[in-house]
Amino acid sequence: MENILDLEFSTLEEKILQLNEPKFRAKQIWEGLYRLYYSNWDNFSNLPNSLRTSLSHQFKILSLNPIKENKTNNERTAKVLFQLADGNLIESVHLINRERNTICISTQAGCPIGCAFCATGQNGFFRNLTTSEIIGQVLFFSRRLHKIGQKITNIVLMGMGEPFLNYNATLQSVKRFNDPQGINIGARRITVSTIGIAEKIIKFADEQRQFKLAISLHAPNDKIREELVPIASKYSIQEILKSAEYYISKTNRRITYEYVLIDKINSAREHAQALADLLKNQNCHVNLIALNQSSHFKENPPSIKTINDFSNILLRNGISTTIRNSQGSNINAGCGQLAGIQ
Repeated sequence: MENILDLEFSTLEEKILQLNEPKFRAKQIWEGLYRLYYSNWDNFSNLPNSLRTSLSHQFKILSLNPIKENKTNNERTAKVLFQLADGNLIESVHLINRERNTICISTQAGCPIGCAFCATGQNGFFRNLTTSEIIGQVLFFSRRLHKIGQKITNIVLMGMGEPFLNYNATLQSVKRFNDPQGINIGARRITVSTIGIAEKIIKFADEQRQFKLAISLHAPNDKIREELVPIASKYSIQEILKSAEYYISKTNRRITYEYVLIDKINSAREHAQALADLLKNQNCHVNLIALNQSSHFKENPPSIKTINDFSNILLRNGISTTIRNSQGSNINAGCGQLAGIQ
């Protein structure tokens, strides 16, 4: 059965007209799905019974089954394990920080990239998520927050998978999140994170949207990057930086670079200076993230002093930099820890 969340609004209107219903019914359905967060056709009391029956026979609404949830002791981070209709598993994270409700969502079941320090790709790649499965993660948390008078403030596509290897579903999803008649989250509060798929960065730039773009760099040179990120042999750092410049020129938006710091591999002072030299003429920001340890990767995060020294070198070179705390790492909800396993 088709999922209603896979339909764009124009397609939904066409479906409604095919059912010999007035076009305004599509707007009522859209509002019910994305503003009122209805999860069952019985919730649509403003629709005729006959239409609800027809829709229930053609379309389902839910595409995800939450089967497990972990929370930190302070309940400011929650990780939910979802089972998809075909049995595949994905994880999403809800992060509470001051007045912000940030949802970190997945775009693939597993991941084909296989970064050395990331748990997601260690069990392999299974498939791309559909638009409805990506959107369904956001709607799950939206329904929960709606019940307590709150709403999602930020969305980051930084969970399981590489968004730009599932480009069309990713693009349709972020458009839906941003749609004023839909979930209505500002474009600058939606971040798409990529390992650096250069041609898709250019394609995303040509959409000329105001979404934030984060690029996972993790190294100041190609030699180190290829040790950490297998796909780096296809995309050099210079090619990635060139595509990033194109994105900046097309959108007038600052690029964010994510950099996981690993002791004795990419965290020395000379690595910091090399990174500063790479980025010194670009409108960018660097997020430094201490390695979250896991059983599959035996390296360690650097000392606090090493992290601070690395940050200070970037700052002295005029590179906007933040040291990020891995909120939720104690429940395996931090950067590189989502594995999609029970």
